[in-house]
Amino acid sequence: MSIVVNLNTVLADRNLKSKELAEMIGITEANLSILKSGKAKAIRFSTLDAICKALDCQPADILAYEIE
Repeated sequence: MSIVVNLNTVLADRNLKSKELAEMIGITEANLSILKSGKAKAIRFSTLDAICKALDCQPADILAYEIE
């Protein structure tokens, strides 16, 4: 896939664990793990909004497009 998820990097920059973020945004750790691994086929805008609010970042900080 040409969409890359940089959520691990953003979490590390903020010294947060996945479990903490999952609790902050109200999703399961399993669903967050699927997103972090890049295996997710889609992400709801409401989830992306919650992540950006919790991490004080922009969607482009989390998602990147790479030409294959």
